[in-house]
This record gives sequence, C-alpha cells and structure tokens, in this order.
Amino acid sequence: MRIDERTRREKYERLEVVLGVQAADALMEHLPPVGWADVATKSDLNLGLEVLENRLLAQMHCEITRVIMWFVPTMLSGVGLAFAAARFA
Repeated sequence: MRIDERTRREKYERLEVVLGVQAADALMEHLPPVGWADVATKSDLNLGLEVLENRLLAQMHCEITRVIMWFVPTMLSGVGLAFAAARFA
C-alpha cells in the first residue's frame, strides 16, 4: 500500500494529538520517505548477485560438461587411430 504525502501528513497530525509532538516526530523519523518502497536495499542487491552467480556457475558447469563429453571421445578416437596406424605401418 502506497501512502501519499497528504495521507502521511494526516497520520502525523493524528499521532501529534494522541502521543504528542515529540513522540510523533520520533515515529515519523523511522518511516521511509514517500517512494522508498521502490528503492533496492543492499540485501536486495546481494540476493540478485547471488542469483546471477548461481546462474553463471550452472551455465559454466553445463558448458564444461559439454566440452568434456566432446573432447574425451575425440581424444580416445585419435589415440585409437594412432595405434591402428602404427600397427599397420
């Protein structure tokens, strides 16, 4: 729920009546300014970086596995051909 500046002011005035000026000021100081709900926090950024890191590591794992699955049979075939050529030479 978004609170506009007018509603925020009304809440403050009600707090002033019920709790007094000092308590109302103290409570209002702990609230973020209007619009801060859309601002990313450090923990939001850290979580985003962790997700990105995990996606990158997963992609690297897939690519390395794919290269190894291609490289090993190719090398074994090359070694087999080399032995076969040496045997018939």
